[in-house]
Amino acid sequence: MDVEEKMLVKNVVYEGRIITVRNDTALLPDGKTAYREVVEHPGGVSVVPLTDDNHILLVEQFRYPYMKPTLEIPAGKRDKGGEDPLICGIRELGEETGCTADEFIFLGELYPTPGYSDEIIYMYAAKGLHYGDSHTDEDEFLNIKRIEFNRVVEMILRGEIKDAKTQAAILKVKVLKDRGAL
Repeated sequence: MDVEEKMLVKNVVYEGRIITVRNDTALLPDGKTAYREVVEHPGGVSVVPLTDDNHILLVEQFRYPYMKPTLEIPAGKRDKGGEDPLICGIRELGEETGCTADEFIFLGELYPTPGYSDEIIYMYAAKGLHYGDSHTDEDEFLNIKRIEFNRVVEMILRGEIKDAKTQAAILKVKVLKDRGAL
């Protein structure tokens, strides 16, 4: 069965600093039409900073939509215009943790909300960390947490870490470590 849809009308209803919202008309495989609400987002990059002694650097920050702090791996949005994901990851790791890394290992892409957004998050692991001072954005306030790797995995399994990109990237790293590939 054909599952592809075709955009008939692209209708931008909001353009913000970070996102654009559309209410499109789509042609369905059965010939009917439907409305599709889409959030355009420039995408982001997340980095799992692995220390030499089997810890991960996480950031705790307040997330306004949930009105509470979350625990996440360092991450940030790509500059509009298609910024290279690795360059973004290097920048975000430095801004949020003050670290540079000798090696970045690509872990893949994540579609965090494919039902309504085109956002893609590129995931990396970083090894060979060198520590310096963080320099967050002026509206960004966070705490750096250094937590043992297996404890972070358990925190994910217990539901204590709810952020999707953090769960996916760390569990990918866990599988790669278990296979001896990382």
